Amino acid sequence: MENLKLPVALVAAMAIQLAAGVWWVSQQATTIGDLKKTMNELGSKMAIEDNIHLKRDVLSNTEQLEDLQEDVSNFTQVLTRQLQLMGRISTIEAKIEYMNQ
Repeated sequence: MENLKLPVALVAAMAIQLAAGVWWVSQQATTIGDLKKTMNELGSKMAIEDNIHLKRDVLSNTEQLEDLQEDVSNFTQVLTRQLQLMGRISTIEAKIEYMNQ
């Protein structure tokens, strides 16, 4: 009987280790599955956020471009006015020079 107890204890210990191993592997598989699901959700969330940020950035850049176009237009008007004034001044200078001769 004593010879029989050792192998039974050994078999019981091996069975417990096998059960623990199966449990650990199943826990790892569950953890990996949960991580995959979380990564998919985060990937979808990031894609949506990137799309929202892109739209916001496009609108912001559009507004900045419109402001820039308005500034360029105003600058062009100022330069045109300056050229007109310089032309008039040049004409006046020529007339004054003619009168002084």
